Amino acid sequence: MNINGAEMVIRILIEEGVDTVFGYPGGAVLDIYDELYKHSEQINHITPCHEQGASHAADAFARVSGKVGVVISTSGPGATNLVTGIANAYLDSSPMVAITGNVPCSSIGKDSFQEVDITGVTMPITKHNFIVKDAANLADTLREAFAIARQGRPGPVLVDIPKDIQKATCVYLPKKPRYPVYRNENGKEAFAEAVKLIKACKRPFIYSGGGTLVSNATEELLALAERVDAPIGSSMMGLSAVRHDHPRFLGMTGMHGRYAATQAMAQADLLIAVGTRFSDRATGNKIEFIKGKKVIHIDIDPSEIGKNIPAFVSLIGDVKTVLAKLVEELPGMRRAGWNQELAAIRNSPDSRLKMPEDSLNPETAIRAVNRMADPQTVVCTDVGQHQMWVAQYYNFSRPRGFITSGGLGTMGFGLGASLGACLADGRKKTLLFTSDGSFHMNMNEMATAVSQQLPIIIVLMNNNTLGMVRQWQTLFFDKRYAHTSLERQTNYIKLAEAFGLEARQVSELPDLQPALEQAFAAKGPFLLELIIDQDDKVLPMIPPGGTINDIILKA
Repeated sequence: MNINGAEMVIRILIEEGVDTVFGYPGGAVLDIYDELYKHSEQINHITPCHEQGASHAADAFARVSGKVGVVISTSGPGATNLVTGIANAYLDSSPMVAITGNVPCSSIGKDSFQEVDITGVTMPITKHNFIVKDAANLADTLREAFAIARQGRPGPVLVDIPKDIQKATCVYLPKKPRYPVYRNENGKEAFAEAVKLIKACKRPFIYSGGGTLVSNATEELLALAERVDAPIGSSMMGLSAVRHDHPRFLGMTGMHGRYAATQAMAQADLLIAVGTRFSDRATGNKIEFIKGKKVIHIDIDPSEIGKNIPAFVSLIGDVKTVLAKLVEELPGMRRAGWNQELAAIRNSPDSRLKMPEDSLNPETAIRAVNRMADPQTVVCTDVGQHQMWVAQYYNFSRPRGFITSGGLGTMGFGLGASLGACLADGRKKTLLFTSDGSFHMNMNEMATAVSQQLPIIIVLMNNNTLGMVRQWQTLFFDKRYAHTSLERQTNYIKLAEAFGLEARQVSELPDLQPALEQAFAAKGPFLLELIIDQDDKVLPMIPPGGTINDIILKA
């Protein structure tokens, strides 16, 4: 069957199981959008206010659904507006295909209107990218893009399609999508060495990262913990893989991790690292971090092994597959002495830091929202203090239920992400925790939430400052608050109402519960502004390059 390139794009999307795309029309993709119009019963297109919002939405859609997220943009500024979202997906290993239009092949390199070398721009932040200059290659290129995005360590792939290729005719022959099939590729020696280390150690600690979620390996992770009698700690990206109340789960580790988790990790003599990259925020001083312990590193990406922390044994492959094999190889173990030490750490006063219970503050607010929400509710955040408070205080019960920007730390991620998360979750109630600093970067997407009538509750923590930067200035820069006090006069309630949202402001704790009841009763999006103190801090905190011995517990 002969069809034009634009129809080929849509047919391949349908072939790959895509039912939702995010994008913004423009001259260089008009042919693709004409085909989207003709196939609107098969593909739901969401038009945000800005291409960056579309890319974050596609990213979050992928994280919640486990599918490949798709975003479409026109050439030039439309394509460059995707860059931050593509970089965010790359650093957080989120499978995404970005489809961009471009000027006709004959005009490339001639500074044509809205021409940008987007493949050159995005080369460092994609798993792979393509520019299609022959319509005969379009179908297989798109199929390859989806296969690459989901294969191995997931990530974004960009396909740039010049306008003449969208118009050219080509032969369409349907094919089935290519999904990865993972097998254990490690030799017996590697598993034997891992088993030997686990048997010999006295204080094992399982450190779980985002790869556990990507691989849907919660059951295998818990089976390993039971088999070797070890506690589990998590990177921020690994949160939600294990239920908050599981007896083996100690919480998030690292710079702003829970004291018990970080202390147990420091005292361990063996780290079993699962799908994590040992970022600087997780380790602090790397030399001190690794002192007195050995590492078994399990990851699908060989380039992560030894990149930040040396591995004594490495097991390369899909986390779910490798963990299942490792559990098979291990005998059951019990470590009474280690469990006694862990109990003492859990019961330490330093493990029970709390904000005042009689005032409106980040902890009382987050816990109140948590009590109102269904345990299966997806929670999104922007980036900053509120992100860390949510990681510390929210009780996650659902794998893939915490959507945040980890590696890139993208302020402005949250509202676009909450659109994609809500749609991926069947338009169920979705939470977004944000702050006045982050929210000002993406609040235009309130219009999209309203037009789509998505039941997103936006919890806006307003301290009228760039809180995390202010915290660093307080602790490390002698309170020189250079340009972090925003002094903005934004009336968020009027702003939300102008966009068409219901909204309410709360400044006192007794008013919080009635406001939450109103927010959760709303059928569409709702903005809840919470006035908090600009000097509320994220604690504990290990200073940059520090160790557990440098931990700040009060300030």
